[in-house]
Amino acid sequence: MRYIIIGLGIYGSNLAKDLTAMGHEVIGADSRPSNVEAVKNYISTVYTFDSTDETALNVLPLTDVDVVIVAIGENFGASVKTVALLKKAGVKKIYARAVDDIHQAILQGMSVDRILTPEQRAAFDLTQEMLLGDTTEALRIAAHHYVMRFAAPEYFFGQKYAALSLHANFGLDLIAVTRPVKSRNIIGISTVTQLPFDWHTDTESRVEDGDIFVCYGSASAFKKLMNYIG
Repeated sequence: MRYIIIGLGIYGSNLAKDLTAMGHEVIGADSRPSNVEAVKNYISTVYTFDSTDETALNVLPLTDVDVVIVAIGENFGASVKTVALLKKAGVKKIYARAVDDIHQAILQGMSVDRILTPEQRAAFDLTQEMLLGDTTEALRIAAHHYVMRFAAPEYFFGQKYAALSLHANFGLDLIAVTRPVKSRNIIGISTVTQLPFDWHTDTESRVEDGDIFVCYGSASAFKKLMNYIG
């Protein structure tokens, strides 16, 4: 796929590098020469100009890429004006970064295809990691609902899976479990791999140290679990 990323600060530059590493073509643009200089050896093409200048912006192949990402963060006005100009140019898919609730509300009103909130996501991920351990991974499904993967809390060790009642007690659905399995690789070194564990077939199966829960629920439901086991 082809992407244009406008705004090559910390977030935009890392996004550009990651997409390029995954085999995508990335065209970058930023008004600051230092930001352009920092990424010029990592992405296919990069420009230095003010994206609020309509004439300069139209130098980019705006209608010949899959997604244009406005990664501008601190300059609220530049972000909104850039999105407006992209809309005017007929860009088919626009993702835009929002740094606060007002910024997000305005972008919603402009009907961008996706609003990116990396600061909120990073804060949420860190909160979950601090409460549930550093193996926690979260996927947001909707505004306040997540699928979360985390180490089974010690509180549940020894309890039967059939009697956990996560939904009744916390409003969470346990959708999968993995369990560490020891094996040896082709050169004889002992390794541990997390493999799916079917707790449904054995009503006597119990939670063990090393089990990983994958649960679905609202942010408030996960908070209720954290408060209970904390």
